[in-house]
Amino acid sequence: MSSRTQPAPGTMKAITQHRYGGLDTLEYETVARPVAAKDEVLIRVQGASINAADWLLMQGEPFVARVAFGLRRPKVSTRGRDVAGVIEAVGDNVRRFSVGDEVYAEVDAGSFAEYTVAQAKRLAHKPSRISFAEAAAVPIAATTALQGVRDVAKIKPGDTVLINGASGGVGSFAVQLAKAYGAEVTGVCSTANLEFVRSLGADHVIDYTGENFTTGEARYDVIFDLVGNRSLAECRRALTRRGTLVLASGNGGRVLGPIRRMLAAMLVRMFVTQNLRPLAAVASGADLEVLRELIEAGTITPPVDLSYPLAETPEAIRYFVEEHARGKITITVTNQNNTKEQHQ
Repeated sequence: MSSRTQPAPGTMKAITQHRYGGLDTLEYETVARPVAAKDEVLIRVQGASINAADWLLMQGEPFVARVAFGLRRPKVSTRGRDVAGVIEAVGDNVRRFSVGDEVYAEVDAGSFAEYTVAQAKRLAHKPSRISFAEAAAVPIAATTALQGVRDVAKIKPGDTVLINGASGGVGSFAVQLAKAYGAEVTGVCSTANLEFVRSLGADHVIDYTGENFTTGEARYDVIFDLVGNRSLAECRRALTRRGTLVLASGNGGRVLGPIRRMLAAMLVRMFVTQNLRPLAAVASGADLEVLRELIEAGTITPPVDLSYPLAETPEAIRYFVEEHARGKITITVTNQNNTKEQHQ
């Protein structure tokens, strides 16, 4: 097949959703295979992964997000945003990638399927030393962590950094990246995940079931809040006088979600010496190339808890929501993989 030839129109299996709601709104069905536009590539999906945004958007929350994703029902029926796979076709304007390239990316929607399309500017070559499932764990979580550590917090060697939510998808990458940038890292997590967070490289761990990090004596140069379970005032108490609070979550209700907390932080920072910074990560092929180099060097490793076959995606999302996975939950899209895998 020519590198610029589109395959004949066909069908594929996919996880779809035609109305907002819970797991019962997801279907495993046959749908039309997508076609790459001029600036896109068509990817034969090998792996995908679950993110908190998948669960929220399934429910149509926060409501303000429906302006972009569909007021009464999802505009795009196929779920999923993280993808790793092999390029099946490229659009006419794409020059950096060719058919057969192994790649990974963040897509707007549609990775819980046998095929999906991705914008070339969001694409990067897959790290060769890891599997497709591990690569699929990277795009959203690791890009968010990288932009938070490097661009928002501007972490430098010797900084003391606390990561609230250190055992989750973004948090597990943030621990590794903060260490790579030379910080002294404290991870906050549950009792069951203390050893896991230590294994990621954290210098100290705090069990939130028995200790409130905002009431201790320690003060941190950076707090990376991925949970939003402490008020701005509480978090500020645990910061140094000119410390930085990076906000990537919050409990603002069904209408605004974390936006309300982000807006409050932007208002408060006008009157204090501390730097309160919302984090709005942006999909970036360039950042995925940075992460590829870090993974190839062994500096960071995608932490995968469980992998599920495509047809069992609803169960994968249930596990993600109810069991609070260590690291990432991935979806393996192959004909041979019919059972979930435990990653040690």
